[in-house]
Amino acid sequence: MKFGIIRERKNPPDRRVVLSPDACQKLRTKYPTAEIAVESSAIRTYADEDYEKAGLSLSADMEECDVLLGVKEVPIEDLIPNKKYFFFSHTIKKQPYNRELLRAFLDKNIEMYDHEVITNEKGQRLVAFGRYAGIVGAYNGFRAYGLKYDLYDLPKAETLIDQQALIDALNNIKLPAIKILLTGKGRVGNGAKEMLDAMGLKKVTVANYLSTSFEEPVYCQIDASEYNKRKDGVRGNKAEFFKNPELYQTNFVRFTKVTDFFIAGHFYGTGAPYLFTREDAKHEDFSIKVVADVSCDIDGPVATTIRPSTIADPIYGYDPLTEKEVDFKSTNAIAVMAVDNLPCELPRDASEGFGDAFLKNVIPAFFNNDKNGVLERARMTQNGKLTERYAYLQDYVDGKE
Repeated sequence: MKFGIIRERKNPPDRRVVLSPDACQKLRTKYPTAEIAVESSAIRTYADEDYEKAGLSLSADMEECDVLLGVKEVPIEDLIPNKKYFFFSHTIKKQPYNRELLRAFLDKNIEMYDHEVITNEKGQRLVAFGRYAGIVGAYNGFRAYGLKYDLYDLPKAETLIDQQALIDALNNIKLPAIKILLTGKGRVGNGAKEMLDAMGLKKVTVANYLSTSFEEPVYCQIDASEYNKRKDGVRGNKAEFFKNPELYQTNFVRFTKVTDFFIAGHFYGTGAPYLFTREDAKHEDFSIKVVADVSCDIDGPVATTIRPSTIADPIYGYDPLTEKEVDFKSTNAIAVMAVDNLPCELPRDASEGFGDAFLKNVIPAFFNNDKNGVLERARMTQNGKLTERYAYLQDYVDGKE
C-alpha cells in the first residue's frame, strides 16, 4: 500500500495536511509494509525538508501511489484517473459549484472518500477540524470585540504559531463585565470553550445568565435543548429535536436580551428553526453587538451572517435596521466574524489533531480488511458509479436538481 500526500492546489491556499511528518513516521512504524510519498509544496505548514528529515521521499509523480490524501478539493484537471482519493469534496449536500467535480470522479473512475463522511457504526464523524474552528473562532471573536470598541488590538490568529500563543494573547487583554453566549457542545463548541476556560472566564448557569448582573465577564454554554422548545408546550429533548426539528420553535430570543457577545458553535440541521431572525435583530432589546459565527450558515439561523468573511478581511458590520452591510465600528452595527475556513489559521495544530484521528480511525482499515466498515461507509464512488449509500446524488450528477 503506497500513500501519497498531495499538494493543495485550491485557492485561496490551504496550508493544512492530512499527515504531518511525525504522523507519517508513526504510520510506517506500525505498518512497516506501507510506503509514503510526499508531493513537494511551497505552502504546506511543514516544509519539504521536514518530511525528508523524517526519512520520507519527495516525489513529483503521484501516479505511483495507491491512495492520495488531501484536505481541500483537487482541481478537476489535476485528478489522476483510477486512484483512491481522500479530501473534502463538498458534494454530499449537492453543492451546485462542485457538480462537475463529482462528475469527474465518475468519468475518471476515481474511488472517492470524503473526510466528512468517515464515520463509525453510529454515524459519528471520526476525523474533523471542528475543534480548531472553535478555537480560532473564539479568538477571532474576542479580536473583533476589541476592535469594535477600541479596547485592545489582538494580532491575527494566522500570525501566531499555535493554540497556546492564542491563549497567551487573550490573557493579556482586559474585558469589561460582558455576557458571552456560546452555542453548541460538539467539537466546535467545546473547542471554543477551551479558549474561554483558558482565559479564566467564569461559566454560569442558564438561570443565572438570564437573570443576574455580574461585575466580571461571564459566559454560558447552551445546547439545542436550551435554545429550542416544542411548539405544543410539551417538554422535549435533544434527541427528539434532531430527529423531528419541525416540532420545535426557537427559544433563543430570551438570550438576545442579555447577551453582548455571541459565539455560534452549534450544528444547524435542515428543518430546524432559526435561532434569531432579521426581525428579531431589529427589536430594541436585542443587545448582541458582536457575533463570532463559527458555524457560518449564510443567511440562515444566525440572521446577522449575510455572507462569509475571509482570513484577510474577517470582520464586517451588519445594520439590523437596514439589513445591509456597514462599517462594523458604526454605532448601530453588529460586528460579524464569519470566516468559513478558520482551521487554516492554525494549520500546524489542526494538521496534527486531524492526522492523529486519521491514523487511529482510518489507516487501520487498509490493513484489517476494513473490518469496521469505515472505508465502505465513506466510499462515494467506485467503478465509475455512485455507491449505494450515495445513490441519492444521481439526480444531482445528472443535472436534474
